[in-house]
Amino acid sequence: MKLTIIRLFECSAQDEIDLAKIWPEYSSASLALSDTHRIYAAKFNDRLLGAVRVTLADTQGALDSLRVREITRRRGVGQYLVEEVIRDNPEITGWWMADVGVEDRAVMTAFMLAVGFEARDGGWRKN
Repeated sequence: MKLTIIRLFECSAQDEIDLAKIWPEYSSASLALSDTHRIYAAKFNDRLLGAVRVTLADTQGALDSLRVREITRRRGVGQYLVEEVIRDNPEITGWWMADVGVEDRAVMTAFMLAVGFEARDGGWRKN
């Protein structure tokens, strides 16, 4: 199977298990989905390998909790995930990702620069 990026509209029981591995700090009840609060995930062999939460407001989008499972990192999953989120939301002209909760800011900065964001105080911006 190939890696695909999906927007979750509702979480299956397996999705909840996979998201708990990606985000152990979040309960499934805290992952509410709506038109403005979305979750996009990287899926391979019917399992979620990475995910990002997306909040949309008018023409602005905010990414948070971008994480790829450790065993899958450094294979382009995160880059593909961010690129597809941006492609899926063409009406969004400005993107922001705060550095709150980032495991390693230096690694995340290198990643965010590679996907076209610029470093700012408190996070990264892409216009």
